[in-house]
Amino acid sequence: MGDFNSKKSNKVNFETKIQELQEIVIGKGGLRKKILQKGNSWKTPFHGDEIQVHYRVKLQDGEFFDSSYDRGKPFTFKLGQGEVIKGWDEGIATMKKSERAIFTIPPNLAYGEIGSPPLIPPNSTLIFEIELISWNSIRDISGDGGILKKIIKEGEGWATPRDVDEVLVKYVASCADGNILSQYDDAVEFSLMEDCFGNSSFDGDGIGILQSSNSNLIIHLELISWKSVVDVIGDNKVLKKSIKVGEGYDHPNEGSLAKVIYIGKLQDGIIFERKGSDEEPFEYVCLEGQLNENLDRAIMTMKKGEEAIVTISSNFTFYEIKLVDFNKEKPFWKMDTKEKIEACDKIKNEGNVLFKDGKFQCASGKYEKECNSFSFLLFCFDFHITIIIRQSQTS
Repeated sequence: MGDFNSKKSNKVNFETKIQELQEIVIGKGGLRKKILQKGNSWKTPFHGDEIQVHYRVKLQDGEFFDSSYDRGKPFTFKLGQGEVIKGWDEGIATMKKSERAIFTIPPNLAYGEIGSPPLIPPNSTLIFEIELISWNSIRDISGDGGILKKIIKEGEGWATPRDVDEVLVKYVASCADGNILSQYDDAVEFSLMEDCFGNSSFDGDGIGILQSSNSNLIIHLELISWKSVVDVIGDNKVLKKSIKVGEGYDHPNEGSLAKVIYIGKLQDGIIFERKGSDEEPFEYVCLEGQLNENLDRAIMTMKKGEEAIVTISSNFTFYEIKLVDFNKEKPFWKMDTKEKIEACDKIKNEGNVLFKDGKFQCASGKYEKECNSFSFLLFCFDFHITIIIRQSQTS
């Protein structure tokens, strides 16, 4: 008798505690939520994700009549796919991992006018206690259901590879029945612009199995790392692949004094140029015509300490290069008037030298820079004169 009274007292205390919790209204259908235990993350699941929950359910004025806890196994379903009642799809989408909540689900978001005999009468409001254990994220990559990605293990950081980057992966490709078509236990590296998983990746028997069975292709893929590739010019003819990440965020600009070490090679590996060493790096001024312009512009995308391979497809060459250090040219807006005039004159003379050497594109860039700088100088001069005139008029 004592145990019965104790359980009854605990139940009353629990119900009282629930009533004191803040209630959240979700959507416009009458769904209500009270949080019993906060989650341990800021993330919430998306439609299509594979959800794992524990739950208990009762009628609004009744006892709990169904529980996944009693079965000892979480309930699994796909969110937003109509596999559960609407109240679940809407409510669980607001939950965080390890969160426990009480949901009050009205008939229009549950089993409606029909109910679910014999346990759920028509027009019943249901009370669910739900614990969100975890979920596997599933993304529709192609937008038409043709390619689905299910995340088994979250990666590190926020960045993802871009179209021209080179990735290092492990993968196993198989049919839905488990028949393996291709497998790489050791990591394989390829560019995202290449057709890595095309027909050439599978042997003849594997392709035959896939075609004859009309089966879905399943690829278990692990992204180990990737090398960032920059399309320097914008036409995929000058590509810079980072081998070692540099320091900070800054990089050289036109007029910067850069210290570099590099080796130029032909496609067969023959060295045709070598400049700088660890003891004495090669120093030059960016876009002064001292280097191959494509290489020069690639260096201007690098950070201090970065090591990279620059491939120039137009002459079938590549460069192994390290940007040791650089000093950026003083910004024009930080100069005084005398420095600005001297800078304009210097830029003009540099352009003349480049023009005489037949480096017309670099010369054009210098002349354009001089025009912009001179225009800015005139603007500052006019602005200064205007202020003086207004001050004199005031006085």
